[in-house]
Amino acid sequence: MRHRIFIAINLPEDIKKRISDYQKNWPTLPIRWTKKENLHITLVFLGYLNDEELLEVINITKEVASKNQSFLINLNKILYGPPKKFPPRMVWVEGEKSQGLANLQRDLENSLYSSPLKGVKEGEIRPYSPHITLGRIKSWEFRSIESEERPKVYQEISLNFPVESIEVMESDLKRTGPEYSILESCSLKID
Repeated sequence: MRHRIFIAINLPEDIKKRISDYQKNWPTLPIRWTKKENLHITLVFLGYLNDEELLEVINITKEVASKNQSFLINLNKILYGPPKKFPPRMVWVEGEKSQGLANLQRDLENSLYSSPLKGVKEGEIRPYSPHITLGRIKSWEFRSIESEERPKVYQEISLNFPVESIEVMESDLKRTGPEYSILESCSLKID
């Protein structure tokens, strides 16, 4: 069986609620909003893996998590993303870069991409920028809006939460949108 797998930081319920409340700020935006329960920060997207590869990914993720310290995530703004793309593809919540997050994400990529797994291909290497997809822009509709009529999306926020675990997640693509399930929760080191 093939599984569509990614590794993520899941958000506490109160943070999910507060973030999803911001979706009401842009009612005229042509966008498919992310369901509250699907809000997360992707660390590594792996794509389709078989059962054996999935088991190895879980083992690698547990090992990496056990060697990395828990840390705090600060979410500081909502804006169009990715930067400098037109039309924008998303509205996202951006987080501050932190050493703990950068170390964890780099360790995950290095461990996964250097493993002998056939299904795990080295991803596109680019600087990691923590973000949460708040919604995906319907680009054709967005382009049809006169530029001066397009909603301005930018809001400074201040939300933070401790990251004490990371999860191996499965994405099941459905007509109504993706459904995510946690396959394994892996604890970080906590002093």
